[in-house]
Amino acid sequence: MKQSFYNVISNERIAKNTYKMILSGDTSDLTATGQFVNIKLDGFYLRRPISVCDWDETTITLIYKVVGDGTEKMAEIEVGTTLDVLTGLGNGYNTQKSGDKPLLIGGGVGVPPLFALCKRLIEEGKEVSVVLGFNSAEEIFLKDDFEKIGAKVYITTADGSFGTKGFVTDVIKDLEYTYFYTCGPMPMFKAIESVATTSGQYSFEERMGCGFGACMGCSCKTKYGNKRICKDGPVLEREEIVW
Repeated sequence: MKQSFYNVISNERIAKNTYKMILSGDTSDLTATGQFVNIKLDGFYLRRPISVCDWDETTITLIYKVVGDGTEKMAEIEVGTTLDVLTGLGNGYNTQKSGDKPLLIGGGVGVPPLFALCKRLIEEGKEVSVVLGFNSAEEIFLKDDFEKIGAKVYITTADGSFGTKGFVTDVIKDLEYTYFYTCGPMPMFKAIESVATTSGQYSFEERMGCGFGACMGCSCKTKYGNKRICKDGPVLEREEIVW
């Protein structure tokens, strides 16, 4: 974990209630796809944990959805603002177990951390398929970005306004894959668990206090005892999860 100050160089709406923020600063503490940052916002006691969508030598890309007062405040942040950010938080995805044809499954705000993972897997020579689930066409984001880097992309919408009508499980039950990676809400996870045919890794969305394992506020039960989503996760392997 590292505390640094970052300049906001972009903060724009990219879909319904969804924004992309790009920060400029030190990215040396980001070491794995699936990690997150914790942002201090004026007027709020707790920082806001946001998954890292992508990063390079000088910038961090975050995609977040406005779901409460904190993220509403983030959407109002202007270009040029300096933010106090904790980086390098959490354990990310392990790509060594992916096999040749990994499947990435994202739901809503769980989609962003899969983008850097997809880039990493493609760089490793893997044939990547991506299934993204949204409520409607106006909420879709990153579809073109995944396709541009070489992934096979499937879109589902609950209302049928784009792609397959239904949920991610309506697509993945017909796909062949060697391993899966996913991030999204718990109902989606439980649905995936009922149809998945391989091992995989789940990245959990959880309310957090400190974000680095001190407060124990985001603990969950596993087959190996309690684990902290912020410190031991957010990525956990399928075989250890107690549903």
